[in-house]
Amino acid sequence: MTVTESIKNFRRTNYCGDFSIDDVGKEVAVCGWVQRQRDLGHLIFVDLRDRTGIVQLAFSDETKPEIFKKAFAVRAEFVLAARGVVRERSSKNMQIKTGEIEIEVTELRVLSEAETPPFEILENSNANEELRLKYRYLDLRRPDVQDKIIARHKIVKIARDYFDKNGFIEVETPMLIKSTPEGARDYLVPSRVFPGNFFALPQSPQLYKQLIMLAGFDRYFQIARCFRDEDLRADRQPEFTQIDLEMSFVEADDVMFITEGFIKKVFKEVLGKEIQTPLKRLTYAEAMARFGSDKPDLRFGMELVDLSEILKNCGFKIFSGAIASGGSVRAIKAKGVASKLPRKEIDKLTEWLKDYGAKGLAWTKLNADTNSSSSYEKFLSDSEISSIRNAVNAQNDDVIFIVAGEDTQAVLESLGALRCEIARKFCMIDESEPNLLWVTDFPLLEFSKDENRYVAKHHPFTAPRDEDLTKLDSEPQNVHAKAYDLVLNGNEIGGGSIRINSPELQQKMLKALGFSKEEAEQRFGFLIDAFKYGAPPHGGLAFGLDRLVMLMLNCKSIRDVIAFPKVASSAELMSGSPNKVSSEQLDELSISLNVKD
Repeated sequence: MTVTESIKNFRRTNYCGDFSIDDVGKEVAVCGWVQRQRDLGHLIFVDLRDRTGIVQLAFSDETKPEIFKKAFAVRAEFVLAARGVVRERSSKNMQIKTGEIEIEVTELRVLSEAETPPFEILENSNANEELRLKYRYLDLRRPDVQDKIIARHKIVKIARDYFDKNGFIEVETPMLIKSTPEGARDYLVPSRVFPGNFFALPQSPQLYKQLIMLAGFDRYFQIARCFRDEDLRADRQPEFTQIDLEMSFVEADDVMFITEGFIKKVFKEVLGKEIQTPLKRLTYAEAMARFGSDKPDLRFGMELVDLSEILKNCGFKIFSGAIASGGSVRAIKAKGVASKLPRKEIDKLTEWLKDYGAKGLAWTKLNADTNSSSSYEKFLSDSEISSIRNAVNAQNDDVIFIVAGEDTQAVLESLGALRCEIARKFCMIDESEPNLLWVTDFPLLEFSKDENRYVAKHHPFTAPRDEDLTKLDSEPQNVHAKAYDLVLNGNEIGGGSIRINSPELQQKMLKALGFSKEEAEQRFGFLIDAFKYGAPPHGGLAFGLDRLVMLMLNCKSIRDVIAFPKVASSAELMSGSPNKVSSEQLDELSISLNVKD
């Protein structure tokens, strides 16, 4: 092993990826990591890497034998500083930006040595994800990973510049707040000063940004860290980041307008794509009826069709019984897949749909030879069969899928999920352009069977539509919200609403959610009190930054765009957190453990 050297009196002049043929003849100095070393006898070549790319360093035992000897000892991931003269390469590599040149090294310093890494630092590594996350600091050296983190940085910078230009003030809100659980579980932080009491980490800055409006700042934004103790999936992390904004003296259209301006700018500057605004809008009711989702993917067809009128009097009790019980029968048509979808695959889809509340999946395959096979047609009349096929405009080689049920919401969601699964399975999705739209007019409340009460569809501070105010006590299920979600390619990337700004209406809303007057005061009294001192009409929106970056860059997991992500168990493999703490620390916090094996 060589003795490592100092960077003293060495000043880098260029990044590795910034050279071109125009730099030939210049004396330069570079720093970086060794990608690989190639020993050709009297010549040694070293590929030096930094976050901008790779440049080739050239060494000769004839011109600089001492430096050649030092270069002979370097290995992958050694950290080097090199000075030399740029020259044109005799054997060019047009696969990299700097492939026309190399640096003839006149000074070489080994700043740090490296053991052999547990996986190669390569773009698009096939190393196991758990291994890469355990050594995330090495994984982050890979060019494709760095590109994602740099793109995230650009999106954040664009956000700050855009909202600043439009009169928004960046205000930081607290990280240690009062626990006001409503939705996901809070992460709790014990207080040493107040034994037995806890702070919570914010699930969002919701209450504070509303208070900022009450304070008269008019337009607020923040790159906000948020925390939710919930089960993870590919697009969810326990700690995440929002681009958070709030505006006073506005209606929903004003918030949506400023949001569209940001989306248009960020897609243009990061991806070079033009987004046409204003964006398409669908009401929640229309989105559910046509696509079975409140975040519909419009990059393909396969819209839902209501067959309830056709089948309400049919002899097949699964269909007619569902309709008689207040439910419905809906269908989708999968075009051109009958010959590609064997019965065993349909059986797998039927089982899979149970997770979405479907009790079964009826189907008809229209084979190309005009024969058909079906799970239900033998129970129907010829006219009913014909009416179904006409309703969905079925042709040869199509498959008709039907779901019936007493719970129309479950029927819609089941077919919405099936529609997306079929589209993915048979490559029906147009990936060429991003598809963005607004979904508006959500229900204000939804009934939770688990909790046996109404819960907020968005959050308890969302304002109901003015025309629905009188229904809040008598018909809460029919109240619509001044709420709006922004959807990208079938994924919600932002959501917001106009907020309640009346203490009376806020108390009424909390009552509809099942809070007693005492509970409402205990949890949200400080906000209700604030409303008594002149609260402007206000509303806002929050982007999920991590999800936005993931979708814009076509990543498969949100972990790909977070520097140090958690895995599905919420653990962070690199540092080994969460971890046990000492009994002294627990005693200081007045905490005793009752951990079940």
